[in-house]
Amino acid sequence: MIYSLEGTVVEVSKDRIALSLGSIAYEVFVARSADFSLGETRKIYTSEVLTQDDHYLVGFPDKLEKEAFLSLISVKGIGPKTALSALGATKTDELFAAIEANNTAYLKKLPGIGPKAAAQIILDLKGKLVKTDEKGRPEAYEEVASALKSLGFKKADIDRALSSINEPNLDNAALLRLALRQLRKE
Repeated sequence: MIYSLEGTVVEVSKDRIALSLGSIAYEVFVARSADFSLGETRKIYTSEVLTQDDHYLVGFPDKLEKEAFLSLISVKGIGPKTALSALGATKTDELFAAIEANNTAYLKKLPGIGPKAAAQIILDLKGKLVKTDEKGRPEAYEEVASALKSLGFKKADIDRALSSINEPNLDNAALLRLALRQLRKE
């Protein structure tokens, strides 16, 4: 499986790009070809789609969009092309927010997503989509770490306290309370 590609964009069309890596150019389907400019050097994260009738690469500008794609295709009734067109019509953050808020009306506006598919997406994915930083921690950890640092705690102590908390679905306030309890124990 190809995790990512880095090269020069040599062609941009409606639903795909060609990415040149030296003497080889890969055709990669993308959600929004407007995100890519001819001649630019880009790193894209990829997913390989292999079905009985097709074999192709799908590319994403960041890891979060790749995770959104992989999550969507894990839902019964959502295929790679539907997931890609849905991602092309929204931003990843908005999609995640709609799922967490049970917003079927928003999901039904996405191409290829009807009432049954919207309900299935919420059923399968609600509570499972968490934005993470490059270390795999929820993004709230960075905000809470910043707040704790402004309160005068040392970085090493903050990192130790936050690493002991393994609850990815906490909001910032709850995470801050748990971190302060951990810091008081030390």
